[in-house]
Formats: sequence, structure tokens, C-alpha cells
Amino acid sequence: MNGAESLVRTLVAGGVDVCFANPGTSEMHFVAALDRVEGMRCVLGLFEGVVTGAADGYFRMKGTPASTLLHLGPGLANGLANLHNAKKAHSGIVNIVGQHAVYHIDYNAPLTSDIEGLARTMSAWVRTSPDARSVAADGAAAIAAAKSSPPQIATLILPADTAWNEADGIARVPADSQRVSYSPKAVEEAARVLRGDPAHTLVLMTGSALTEQALKLAQQIAGKTGCKVMGQTYHPRMARGQGRFSIDRIPYVIEQALPILKDFKHIVLVEANDPVAFFAYPNKPSMLKPEGCEVHRMTSWGENSTAALAALAGALGARPADIKPQKLMELSKPTGALTHASIAQAIAMAIPENAIVVDESITTGRGFFPPTAAAAPHDWLQNMGGSIGFSTPVATGAAVACPDRKVICMVGDGSAMYTIQSLWTQAREGLNVVTIVFANRIYQILRGEFDGVGAGEPGKRAQDMLKIDRPTLDFVALARGMGVPARSADNVDDFVKALSEAIPEKGPRLIEVLM
Repeated sequence: MNGAESLVRTLVAGGVDVCFANPGTSEMHFVAALDRVEGMRCVLGLFEGVVTGAADGYFRMKGTPASTLLHLGPGLANGLANLHNAKKAHSGIVNIVGQHAVYHIDYNAPLTSDIEGLARTMSAWVRTSPDARSVAADGAAAIAAAKSSPPQIATLILPADTAWNEADGIARVPADSQRVSYSPKAVEEAARVLRGDPAHTLVLMTGSALTEQALKLAQQIAGKTGCKVMGQTYHPRMARGQGRFSIDRIPYVIEQALPILKDFKHIVLVEANDPVAFFAYPNKPSMLKPEGCEVHRMTSWGENSTAALAALAGALGARPADIKPQKLMELSKPTGALTHASIAQAIAMAIPENAIVVDESITTGRGFFPPTAAAAPHDWLQNMGGSIGFSTPVATGAAVACPDRKVICMVGDGSAMYTIQSLWTQAREGLNVVTIVFANRIYQILRGEFDGVGAGEPGKRAQDMLKIDRPTLDFVALARGMGVPARSADNVDDFVKALSEAIPEKGPRLIEVLM
């Protein structure tokens, strides 16, 4: 077998059996190996940002890494934005990047670039296979890095001659020896704080602390002690809906976050980081916690937060009987005009049980959390890295990971255009994704940021950089052109009807909401 086949066999044997791909000349031997090796599902994306974002969504829902197949430095560069989001979400990914043959690199052909340098910006593990006999072992090491604790992005660079030359066979993935459960000492410190001053203590959570089981333990702790439990502004994945502990998030807007946090004297971090502003603004603080507030880290990424919360509940004597009932927003069928409130009610009522909601609605969706807490149980995925064009690829990967679950993708019109090619992949693979595009014809988030940074009143040229018009985008036509049935809604009654028809259907659908 050649080096490419040894790599594909190693990936499959190591549990990496999905590859999101946008290959080129240097990767053709990998593509050919797919015909000779059983067990690898290859999903084609028409842009590398779709490929890398899909791998992120796959890991968030499956908990195991997928691979990507990218073409040389420019292909990797096209995918870096969504690798940035994946890195911030701690998603494990194995990137396979083709390279020129070793003997060809010195000729400085048009596509020659520093692939390792590009990869290191987002990857914790980077290696170029020096020869065909090293490829399988390097692939196994990449898988181990992607599966490590915490998970990492690993990039293996595969020169063309190492792909086509003879190789030995597959390699076994080494066991992860770095896995840590949690620190009992850190749990004891958190318990001491919660015994001493629970009324002024915030338990701030993200990551694995937002599973249904972990949230239930946090609810017991809050009921027993009277402390406040909140989440970061954004999360990789969060269990939500009826029967689950609904927690508030720290608001994105600084003026809203500061009054919420001002009275806390202690913050217990459960995988979360210190609350900081998303951007720097004139005469506004970067750090959102009040001055003098003490921070106590209980768990970090990669540690077992569920076990740590169970230990903390035990130390405090917190039990299921301590859970205080939550009053959730009442849901009712909205009618009339499209408003943020009526849209939120319509979505909350439409979410089916066990759905996956991928949220890049940004400005339109800031008020969606209260009503959707009363929706059927679901998982909610958000953009951890802030790089635009996150949601449609992540929804694609989530649907590949969980084909039996409905995926609802919420995205603004500006964000949707970054990775609109996701729709083609969804149609080709028959993925159960309903994409909701909020078409307000403007980069509304940037209009708000223009005011936030004190840039004054935008003139005509500035407004042209913020508006999405001349011509107006037609998302129904765009979706249909890529094989996805679509319709638009300009009132809430039509939106409710569109949701009720799209949710039960198999395969992808798109609804354009004309704001």
C-alpha cells in the first residue's frame, strides 16, 4: 500500500471515520485510497471554511474528531477562520493538508507556501511526514492529539511523494496519558467560598458543565446555598429546554453585564474564564467583574466538571430535594408582525424534542434565550471564536454526527453569505437541517458596534459598508439553486406556518425571514 492508503487505514482504525474534504492535485492519492479502504465517509464541501466548520460541529455533537482534507497552504488558509472558532470551542480535529512533493518544493511553484507556519496559528499539533513509512505513525499521533484532554486541533502535512510511495501499514493510536479528572483541593476551595458567602458568589460555567447532568448538580448547589449560577456569553454546547436547569448568560453588551456582576465578591470558574468584554471600547472596562472580586478556578477545560460538581454538591450537602422550581416564560402562538419577541416565541414553539440549535443570529437572537428555555429539550450551539460564517458549516457537521436529530440553524443574512456553500453539502448529503436566515439587509451587529466604539454618526460611505443592498440578496433563490427547498416569510403567521412544514420534513430546508 502507499502512504495515502496507510493514512486512511490508520484514521479508520483510530476511530476517525468521517472526512470533510475539499481536495486538490496533491491530495488525489488520498482520494484514490478512499476507494480501497472501507469505513471512511467522505463529505465534500465547496469551500474550505465549510469543511473546517463542519468538523467543528461534528466534534461538538459526537465527542470524537473528524478529519478534514485541504489543498496546500491556500486551502488551509481558507479554512482558518472556522478553525479559529473550533480552537476556542476546544474541538478536536485532524487536518490532513496536502503538500508538494518534497523534491518539488525548492522550485517555488505558484502554490508553494509555509504550510506549517499557517497551521500553527490554529493547531496545537503540527507535523510534516518526511517519508511514506512515517505517514501511518504520524497519523496515529495526530489522532492522539485530537483526542487528548483537552482536545486539540492537529494538522498533518502530507507531501505528495510520501502519499504515493510505498508504506508499511497502519499504526495504532497511543493511549492518552494526560487525562485529569478534577482537583479535590479546588473543589474544597469552592465549597469553602460557598459556605462562607454564597449570596455574593457566582458560579460561572461552560463546556462539559453544561450537560443536563452537570446542570442538575449546579441547580442543587444553587438551591442549597443561594449562590448564583450563570454561563459565559457563548458556549460550545448547552443542554436547554423543559426539565433542564435554565441559567442566564453574561450579556454581550457591557452596559448590561456590569450591573449584573457588580455585587459579586467571589467567582467560581467551572471551565469558564474571567468575564471579559468581547471588544475594547472607549471609556469602558475590559474586565467585567467588579474590582476586588476574587476568582477561584474549580475546573479547567479537559477536566471532569460533572464529577467535580458532584463532589461539590456532596461537600455542601446539596441534594435533589434542594432544587428550587423555576418559572419559565409562557409560550403562546404569536401572530401579526415580525418582531424579535414574536420570532423568539415562534422558534421556541417549533423546536422539536432532542433538536440541535446552532445560533449565529447575533443581534436578532439576543432575546431568544428566555422563551426557548421553555421549549422541548434540545442542545444549543454557539460561536465561541467570533469569526463569522460559523453556523451553517457547524450545522452541517452536527447533522452528519447526529442524523436522527433535527438541526435548526439560525443566522443573519450577512453571516450566511460567508459560507453559503454549506447548503449544497446539506442537499447532497440529505441532511436534516432547517436554516433560518434573518434578512434585515444590514450588518446590524456592526451598526451597533459603530456606535459602541464612539465613531460618531455614519455618513453615506460608512453606511454603504454596513448595508447589504444594491442588489438585495435573494436567499430563496440561492437555496433553490443549491438544491434546498426554500420559502420566505414577512409576517409571523407565515413564519409559524413555514416552521411547522419544514421541521417534520426530511432533508434540508431554508426559511428567509424578511425583517
